[in-house]
Amino acid sequence: MSARPAAKRTPGKAAGAADVHVALLRGINIGKAKRVSMADLKALVTGLGYRDVRTLLNSGNVVFSVPRGAPGDPAARIEQGIATKIGVSSRVTVLSAAELATVVRENPLGKIAHHPGHLLVSVLTDPRDRAKLTPLTKERWAPEAFAVGTRVAYIWCPGGQIESPLVKAAFRLLGDGVTTRNWATITKLHDLAGATPAGS
Repeated sequence: MSARPAAKRTPGKAAGAADVHVALLRGINIGKAKRVSMADLKALVTGLGYRDVRTLLNSGNVVFSVPRGAPGDPAARIEQGIATKIGVSSRVTVLSAAELATVVRENPLGKIAHHPGHLLVSVLTDPRDRAKLTPLTKERWAPEAFAVGTRVAYIWCPGGQIESPLVKAAFRLLGDGVTTRNWATITKLHDLAGATPAGS
């Protein structure tokens, strides 16, 4: 993979600070169904009291900071807000910046996954669901490859995901308990989560 320029880090503050989180929406803006504008999504998350809200791409990726003492679970609050204010049902999975850094650090397929668009990272809504993936680790998938991290599954599908037997098998096991991004998006989110917000 080609090298990426380093993101601007907040002075004196390590990347992956505890108050920075990333929300991943599942299944929006695919075709004409479940349309959510990123401007509306940013306004919604800001309206819930979160800070430094930034979106990435059109697939429903939000980086935000949780103020100390903020009420409730961010995933549940954002999910409910999308349903009530935008009228769209979408499962929301939230990772802390530290958890996202672990996802990047643990990637065991970097040496063979030469195309970031064909390396998928499936983030588990419930980390306990990783046990469901054990059968897949015992099968041979070449030329594809599969690995399980602390909170995610890594899926290398060099021929693309549409016809991938590995992708189909993983999604059958996990259903709507997972949301998936490619490696390019994951690394961009990782950089954004550690970057200084505009105006800071």
